[in-house]
Amino acid sequence: MAQKVIRTFVDDLTGEQSKHISTHSILIDGAGVEIDLTDENYETLLEQLNPYLHADGARRIRGARVSKKARSASVGQEEVSAIRAWARTNGYEVNDRGRVPAAVREAYEQTR
Repeated sequence: MAQKVIRTFVDDLTGEQSKHISTHSILIDGAGVEIDLTDENYETLLEQLNPYLHADGARRIRGARVSKKARSASVGQEEVSAIRAWARTNGYEVNDRGRVPAAVREAYEQTR
């Protein structure tokens, strides 16, 4: 017996079907959701949130309960390499491999 499986990707906002849909995690006040959006709708979401995310008093948080998949996607290897380079330039000791200490990450984020 043969089976044919068809996966359909649907934008949660518009119901549009597309091959170019990604899942995004959003956490507000400890409540998280995952939403599937086209690149265009995700960009629109970011544009709408931008004033709030970059307000003078806004701070990045660490330790929020986000899935391992979302966490690994949020900090790519290029960013980790940049953090390590910045840390060494600024007198921090960091290993070539493994996890970058939270204090180093926080110091790096404060410079951005």
